This record gives sequence, structure tokens and C-alpha cells, in this order.
Amino acid sequence: MIGASMAAATSPPPVRGFNPCRFMAQVLLGRWFMMFASFLIMAGAGATYLFGVYSKEIKSTLGYDQSTLNLLGSMKDLGANVGVLSGLIAEVTPSWFVLLVGSAMNFAGYFMIWLAVTKKIPKPSVWQMCIYICIGANSQNFANTGSLVTCVKNFPESRGMLLGLMKGFVGLSGAIFTQIYFAVYGGTDAKSMILLIGWLPAVISILFVFNIRAMKISRHPNEVKVLYQYLVISIVLALCLMGLTIAQKYVNFSHVAYVVSASGVCLLLFAPCLIAIREEYATWKLRNQELQNPPSRVIVEEPPLPTTNVVEQKVESEIVELPDSPKNMDPLCCSNICNKPKRGEDYTILQALLSFDMIILFVATFCGLGCSLTAVDNLGQIGESLGYPQRTISTFVSLVSIWNYFGRVFSGFVSEKLLLRWKIPRTLMMTLSLLIPCIGDIFIAFPFPGSVYVASLLIGFSYGVQLTLIFIIISELFGLKYYSTLFNCGQLTSPLASYILNVRIVGKLYDREALKQLVSKGMTRSMVHDLTCIGKQCYRLSFSILAGVNLFGALVSFILVLRTREYYKTDIYKKFKDELEANEKEMKMVKS
Repeated sequence: MIGASMAAATSPPPVRGFNPCRFMAQVLLGRWFMMFASFLIMAGAGATYLFGVYSKEIKSTLGYDQSTLNLLGSMKDLGANVGVLSGLIAEVTPSWFVLLVGSAMNFAGYFMIWLAVTKKIPKPSVWQMCIYICIGANSQNFANTGSLVTCVKNFPESRGMLLGLMKGFVGLSGAIFTQIYFAVYGGTDAKSMILLIGWLPAVISILFVFNIRAMKISRHPNEVKVLYQYLVISIVLALCLMGLTIAQKYVNFSHVAYVVSASGVCLLLFAPCLIAIREEYATWKLRNQELQNPPSRVIVEEPPLPTTNVVEQKVESEIVELPDSPKNMDPLCCSNICNKPKRGEDYTILQALLSFDMIILFVATFCGLGCSLTAVDNLGQIGESLGYPQRTISTFVSLVSIWNYFGRVFSGFVSEKLLLRWKIPRTLMMTLSLLIPCIGDIFIAFPFPGSVYVASLLIGFSYGVQLTLIFIIISELFGLKYYSTLFNCGQLTSPLASYILNVRIVGKLYDREALKQLVSKGMTRSMVHDLTCIGKQCYRLSFSILAGVNLFGALVSFILVLRTREYYKTDIYKKFKDELEANEKEMKMVKS
């Protein structure tokens, strides 16, 4: 006989007073501070975008020609974009270990480059310099995997906006480093920039190494509101950096002015910490209210289930947990390569890598990211060939960094709105982002006064859009179970594209034009230490080729739009909404 009895509500326990130590522990271990720490780590993970600032120093100090310098740039891109190692390590180790490995690699790689250009060690061979820059650049993958992937798994329903914000801070890192470089080192010696990007990102990761960790998925009513507040702060920071970049071009700042401007940038960079503290305080008050007014308990007595039912339930649970089920699938799982799940479900690593959707993404990133990386790496030499002063060339790099940021947050927030409101697939925005840099490439190939400014804007913006969308699309098409590895596979083709486009095409064509100028002056290659090309013709043919490659990538990307348009019409977040509801029911049962 089923009987039920109501347990009288006990008197509420005394409400805990505000304990500063407990509250600070809650803040430091909370998900909002973890997001803030991730922003700082991301802001220090974009050192690869500063290659255009110090590449001239490497070229002149070590006596490289343009092809050799572009080879270094390609090895930098190889390290920055092949992050499979960090992904596989993250599958079996905690995030703090991933961040520590990245810190060590960052310092070791760039510190060795600094020792080489300052001639504190004997001149390294080209292959040694390639290893140094590859190790230093590869460290950013460990920062991405340790912090960004963890945040996406903690906030799966807001992944579009969150990825846009976090990759946006990476895009701003070049301009942030430039301001800190001016304040700390005076901005007169590019060698000091190499030292700065060697030690600062490593220190940031070490400081927050234990704040980044995976947490149980839960619903936060202010989640979207807080993300938009972070967006506003980051936009103000980007506009501040743009204003400083333009002002420093026309006004000679004193060292004190550089220190003041860098301090303002750092204050804006730390502003999200205040929001994190506010949200944790709201959580603290809510918990105290729940302690003061606990819900009444209802105890329901039920008869024991028959033995047969228990046996049947045990058998059913064993059937659900079969080793071949998707939940327990081996990351590689060679036996199920051809038996792929539906889009949005958890693919194994090999299932994702060998799917037609991923192959299309590889081709699109080869064209889009490869061309953009080539353009960014050559900005210093482009400005030099067109007669721009060194300070203006630094402005180009900062503008690319800032518009790179706008592209990243734009793709994250705008694509999320378009998807949720009108079911417009993110893959369509990916196609459009491959068409925009075609215009920038043409502006460099056929320059006019101020064209490099416009080109740096277009290329930086489109690069930011592409880089963020590729990571969002991978998470949506192939699931989050093995996202640590698949995330790092998104840019696998970029280094190959950078080598072919940067070294074999742009570098070779640049050197050919430079040799023509030497011959016209009656000189030979052995007579000059630094092979330099001056004039509009230096990059005309090569950037015309890059424009064509971008156009081809857009056409291939449109195939993915056609393949995924029906998938994006469904509720792609349903799986995580169901998981949230299950977690909330479990919490209610525990509290009652």
C-alpha cells in the first residue's frame, strides 16, 4: 500500500553573513572569473600577428632575403595553425597542464629568437630559426585549447557569441602588445618587441593556470546580457586602441604619454573582472536567500519494486552503455569511419576529418586563411616597397589587429542573431567573408594613395570573420565531445597554404622584381646585404593571384552552404537544452 506523509518544514538555518574570504574564493573559482581569465589569456595569444613589426629586424640583422624571411613566416604559420598535438594532450590531461606546456613553449621559442637578433648567441642556421619560431607560435594553440575550448564546453548554448569575444581578444592582442611595447621599451627597438611577446603571454597563463577548468553545465538568466556587456567593453577597448594608433601616427608621444595610454588600455582590459565579481555577488545573495527560505520537504513512501523489474532495468542500463555507443566511442574509432552520425552529433576524430563537410572546410581555409596570412606577413615589406615610414608600417599592423577583432566579434554575435531569428546558416557568412579580401588584394596589387590602409582593414576584418566561423561551424557540425582536437584541426591546411602562397609565389615574385631593379642599376646580388624591392610592381602579380585564390575559395565554400542549409533550420542547441533541464531537475531533487 502506497502511503504518503508530509514532513513539516524545519526552522530555517541561520543565514551566513558576508565572509570576504569565502566570497573571494567563490569569485576566483567561479565560471565568470574563469571567463575573464580566458579573455586575458586570449589577449596574450596573438603574438603571431606581430610578425610584420619585427620581421624587418630579423631580415636585416641575420642577412636574409625575402624568400628566406617568408619561409620563417610560413614556419610561424605552421606552428600557429597545426595544433593537433595540443588537442590530443588536452583529451587526456587537465587544462592547467596544457596551459603550462604552452607557457614554456612560448618563452623558449621567442626568447631564442631574441637572443639571435641581439647577437647574444652565434648566428643560428635558417632551420634553427624555423624551429624557434615554430615552437613559439605553436604555444598559442595550447592557450586556445586550454582556455577557449574549456569555456565553450562550459557555455555551449552561447558558443557563437563566446567564441566571437574570445577570438576577438586574440585579434586585439597585436594592438595591445604594441601599446605595452611603447610604454615599457619606448618603441624604438623592434628587438624588444620579440622579448615582450616571449615573457608576457607566459606570465599571464601561469597566473591563471588553476582558474581555467571544466564545470557542470548550468543555466544563467543573465548569461546573454553579461556577454553583451563584455562586448561593449571590448568595443570600447578596440576604439580606444584605434584612436591611440591614429594619434600616435600624427603626434610624437613622450614616454610618459605612452605609459598613460598603455595604463588606460590595461584598465579596460581588466574591466570584465568587475562584471565577474558582480555576478558572483548576485549568486552569493541568491544562495543566502535559499538558505533562509528552504523549500518544504515532501517524503513519499513507495513499495519496493519487484525483483524482475530491477533485473530488467539493470539489463536495459547495460544495453544503453554498450562500448560501441556514441557515448563511449573511441576518439579515433576506425571501425565506424563510414558509419557517421547525423550533423550536430558527436563525431569521432577520424569520422570528422574524413567527412565531405570537413574537406570543404579544409579547401575554404586553404584559400581564405592562407591568403590572409600571406598578406599580413608581408605588410611590413608592402609598406616599405611603397615608401611608407616605419611608424606607419606599425600602424598597418595595428589596424589589421583591430579590424581583425571587429571581424571576430561581428561573426560571433551577428551570425548568432541571424541563425536564431532567420535560420540563416553560418556557412553563408563564411562564403561572403572569402569574397571581401579579394578587394583588399586588388588594392595592394594596384595601389593608390591610402590603399594599403583600406586593404589592411578589409583583410583584417575578413580574416577575423573566417577564423571565428571555422571554429563555430566545426563545433556545430561535429559535436563537442572531441572538440579539443577537432578545434585544432580547423586550420590544418593554413600552413601549407602559407608556404605555397607566401614562399613559393609572393616571396619568389618579390625577389624576382628586386633582382630586376639590381640589374637595371648594374649591380649583382652579392653586392647588397638586403635584397629590397621598391615600387608598385613589387606585389602586383602576386596579389592578383591571391585575389583569384580567394574567389575560388568562396565558390567551394558555397557548396557547404547548400549541404547544411536544412540542418541550420533545425534547433541545433536542443541537445544542450535537454542536458540543462536534466541538470536543473537533479538540483531541485537535491535541494528538496
